[in-house]
Amino acid sequence: MTDRHDQNAGNGRDAEVDWQARGAVSRLVLGQMATQALGTAVRLGVFDRIGGGESSADALAGSFGTHPQATLRLLRALAGLQLLSETEPGVFRTTAAGDFLRTGTAGSMAAMARMFTDPVMLRGWDLLDEAVRTGETTFDTVFGTDFFGHLKEHPALSAAFNEAMSQGTRLTAETVPHHFDFERFHTLVDIGGGDGTLLASVLREHPKLRGVLFDTAEGLAQAPQRLGRDGLTERVVLETGDFFASAPAGGDVYLLKSIIHDWDDERCAAILRRIREVIPAHGSLLIVEPVLPATVPADPPGGVYLSDLNMLVNVGGRERTAEDFAALCTAGGFNLRNVTPLPAPNIFQIIEASPA
Repeated sequence: MTDRHDQNAGNGRDAEVDWQARGAVSRLVLGQMATQALGTAVRLGVFDRIGGGESSADALAGSFGTHPQATLRLLRALAGLQLLSETEPGVFRTTAAGDFLRTGTAGSMAAMARMFTDPVMLRGWDLLDEAVRTGETTFDTVFGTDFFGHLKEHPALSAAFNEAMSQGTRLTAETVPHHFDFERFHTLVDIGGGDGTLLASVLREHPKLRGVLFDTAEGLAQAPQRLGRDGLTERVVLETGDFFASAPAGGDVYLLKSIIHDWDDERCAAILRRIREVIPAHGSLLIVEPVLPATVPADPPGGVYLSDLNMLVNVGGRERTAEDFAALCTAGGFNLRNVTPLPAPNIFQIIEASPA
């Protein structure tokens, strides 16, 4: 009979364990639990209620109407995730990371956290194995309609999605106006531009430029308030429509930010062809998206590959390489001219194309 040592020989059990690497795997295994804890805290309003001071678990439980001990356990889990710190037994304050989960703070991610931890974003992930086997979106299987159709049927959820997209755009909006020469154009058309966060930022930096904001009625729902706050109502025309069917004429620079990754190649080419039908010969097309490297680098950009899977699961699109974007541009009647990375920590790049 072979002894236990011999039975285990060659299977790695006698090898020295890299406990740091094993810990990284452990954090990933427990990652969904962390997501649920964070989402629950944001929906309860934990970070806003604590604010810039401190609060006890008992006080928070009283204000939320939650079970005191269970509330304490949630707060300690958040402290374990370094979103809160426990300054004395049962008393908590937000950390620098937790401050980003408060509404109204600079760089707030509260709306993004609320949206991306919502069951509507997560339930399709339960069928990721099916998506990988078939290459098909699973959101439709769970909800009986496509993602954007579901938003159309639920106005409150659509508004939450718009706010999350606006939050996710703000860092990019701060940098795009300074990394492309908008001064040589007269009218910027933002296709699928939502509430106008990016368009407004460009117009503020380039006072001679006028804008057209083009989206569905649901997408534009918060745009009048956004543009009004920025004093840009007179410089922007709002147009409602379907970018698969048409694009507004009259612009000389057309912008697509976080639109192309929502769709498959055929539908992306259709969007580009609608723009090609109206853009002048001297015009430019700007696609603002992450650009995947040809192979995954040793220090990959955070989250972009998970975003790629999210596109698969929830909407049927994907993140793309520079080669993929070049092929899409060709299919849509454009020639890719430049790919300009935005400065870190931004993961987006400006893909500039001209009419073919």
